[in-house]
Amino acid sequence: MPVGGPIPIPTHLKLPHQRQPATRRIRRTWRSRKALTGVTQWILDWGLPMLATLGVLYLFAARAAGPDKVYRTFTLIVPPESVLLWIASLIGWLLVPAIIGGFAGHVIAQRISSVKAISTRTIFRRRTLVQRLRPPGLIDDLAGYFHGTHAQQGLADAWVRIAHRNDWARAQDHWEVFVRDLMSTQQYAHLDRHECLRQTQNTSLLVLTVAGTAGHCIVCERRR
Repeated sequence: MPVGGPIPIPTHLKLPHQRQPATRRIRRTWRSRKALTGVTQWILDWGLPMLATLGVLYLFAARAAGPDKVYRTFTLIVPPESVLLWIASLIGWLLVPAIIGGFAGHVIAQRISSVKAISTRTIFRRRTLVQRLRPPGLIDDLAGYFHGTHAQQGLADAWVRIAHRNDWARAQDHWEVFVRDLMSTQQYAHLDRHECLRQTQNTSLLVLTVAGTAGHCIVCERRR
């Protein structure tokens, strides 16, 4: 094989690593959030970072001017006297009402639009409180497919051995990216978070098995 030539396809599928780093599980958990919809996903994507930013601003402003001064400035009771308090005042004047108004408007609009938009997949189905609050599962770990069903073994062989030359880490990364982005498309927007993840992974299994058998990785090609 000449130097710099294509990597040959391995003849056998390599065993996956027994122990996965914690960072990969955290990454898989974070990417699985795309099964959520509406306000829930917005809270994770934007709400938590904004809350963390406000917390840091409050701590620095409270150390400089005192907690009572920050609160009174944030609620527009007294005028700001420093740069940090000016930022707190602008957030309390502009950002907080916009977020609360947008949140309330979204919830009301969703409830109104869903009155006559019940999916045939959910009709007559009983949903308990536990089912409503239960978070979605995680995107599958391909290591579990090594001893899985025939379809799962076929995906592992095509996607890992052929398309990624037995590179389990890169195959897992691109599998997660494909499932995550597919969950964000419009055709899965009407599904609840559990059905969204399930159907997306079933579709991904079929598509990536065919692509992997031909030696193609859609994610690799898009990232070139």
